Amino acid sequence: MISVAVVDAETPGNVGTIARSMKNFGLSELLLVDPPELDPDGEAYGFAGQARDDILPNARTVTFDEIVENYHTVACTATTNEDPANHVRYPATTPADLADSLQDVEGDICVVFGRERVGLSNDELARLDVICSIPASASYPVLNLGQAATIVLYELRELTVAETQHPEELHTLAETPAVEGLHEEFDRFLGAIGHPEEKQHKARRLFRRVLGRAQPTGRETKTLRGLFRQARQRIERAEDD
Repeated sequence: MISVAVVDAETPGNVGTIARSMKNFGLSELLLVDPPELDPDGEAYGFAGQARDDILPNARTVTFDEIVENYHTVACTATTNEDPANHVRYPATTPADLADSLQDVEGDICVVFGRERVGLSNDELARLDVICSIPASASYPVLNLGQAATIVLYELRELTVAETQHPEELHTLAETPAVEGLHEEFDRFLGAIGHPEEKQHKARRLFRRVLGRAQPTGRETKTLRGLFRQARQRIERAEDD
């Protein structure tokens, strides 16, 4: 199981925002170290969305020591404190690589976020197992606490979300025979409109390139084929009249 811990948060609103992000991405256990007061009528619950019904009221207050002792920990920080001149180097990763690095971890995992203004202290970072940092502009790499949590938890969704609101396949490509049938109908259409024979090869090649980039679905391919067929048949009937 993956839990989320927030250490010494200064504003209840950020705790609520993190709870909401947890709900979005399939996490349920929120651990709070020295939290602010979370008034059910205050901004924490106001920012939490549906997480106000379960994650936020069920959040547990713990100590930093308890987190270190009971979880494989991931510290989230703007800067990694890695220094080639320093013999102490923290293992660092980015949110994009975090899910892969945690797949083989045995036992419970806790993603730890620090204070809004100063994050986690160097002493705290030294006690945690992995450092995760979001790549950002060197001139201003510090994100809002709630924003940072949302980015990290989104990248963990492969480990925490069994099913999303999206269908498994957003775009099912047309089968090859259907696509070739469309090309054949396009060839007949070129003949029906009297396109110069010496230019037909170029037109067919251009159409094939466009269709290849578009990667149409079966339904789209069928619709286009029908349109070309109807246009060709109208031209042929007009010529017969």
